[in-house]
Parts: sequence; C-alpha cells; structure tokens
Amino acid sequence: NHMGHALLTRLLLPVLKQTAAAETNADVRVIFLSSALESTAPKTGYESNSTLRTNMQDFSTWTRYGQSKLANIHYARALSQQYPEIKFISLHPGVVETNLTTEFISGLNWLVSVVLRFVKGFITVGVEKGALTSLWAATSPDAKSGVFYHPVGVAGKDTRLARDEGVCRRLWEYTEK
Repeated sequence: NHMGHALLTRLLLPVLKQTAAAETNADVRVIFLSSALESTAPKTGYESNSTLRTNMQDFSTWTRYGQSKLANIHYARALSQQYPEIKFISLHPGVVETNLTTEFISGLNWLVSVVLRFVKGFITVGVEKGALTSLWAATSPDAKSGVFYHPVGVAGKDTRLARDEGVCRRLWEYTEK
C-alpha cells in the first residue's frame, strides 16, 4: 500500500515536474487515498526495517492497514516539501460502502456493528458520495499541498502521529533508501 504508491509517483515525477515548469500557474497534483484508520497504526508509526520487510504476521490486519494509510499521509507531506511546485494531497474519503467496510463491520461483535452504523462519522456513504473528497482534492483551488483531508475538504482531523514530522522524515528516508 505504500511502496507501490511511492514507486508510481517516483516514475511519474519527471513528467509532473516538466508539466509544472512548462506553464505559468500550473496546477499539477497527486492525490493519495488514505484513511481515518491511520489511527490504527502502531504507536511508534513504523516498525523496524527488518519487520517492514516481512508479512508482519504478528500484527493485526487493521494495524498493518493503518500503518500503510499513515504512510500515505506522511509520503504526501514529504513530497510536498521536496517538490513545492506540485501539490501532493492525502485524504480520507469517508466510510464508503465497499467490501472493505462490509468485512470490517461483519467482523465485529453484532452489537458493536449495529452501534457503529449509527455513530456520527461512521455512517457509510455510497460510492458516489465517497468520491466527493477525491474530486474536491483534485480540483479545488482551496486544497493545500501536504495536508490530509477528511470529507469534504476538512483538514485537521489527523492524529498526532500523522502530524509527527520526525516519523514523517523516518518514512521518507526509509522509502528513499
């Protein structure tokens, strides 16, 4: 979930930079789809290099998923610092009705799953509404580079760990290496 994004972005960087340089006021953007479940990442952010190079079987699926979504936020922020001529934006689309959401809810205790369906912020939305934050990030002049957004265009809901510049720098160095 992270290295694939990083490689694709790295391969596209020459064209992105060329496009940004070719036009005055060019609006070149890369959108990273993250998740509010970045909050399920390990409290240290990222495990050691030796652990990251395994399937991390000692960690829950949600911990691994949260770590990869935290990486989407950090990598977008690090890229925004390295390449200010390009906007790198990360976002949480909302809780969209997909097989991932269905699997998450069905894996919970039935009472917890019923309660979650009514908790504000965990209300699932259809795919059409789930696309709104991505569309906003791709087109809005208000979207800022290096920022993590929640639906629709709301900044500042990321965790303390997602805002940690030291952990962000560690991911950048790991990825570059």
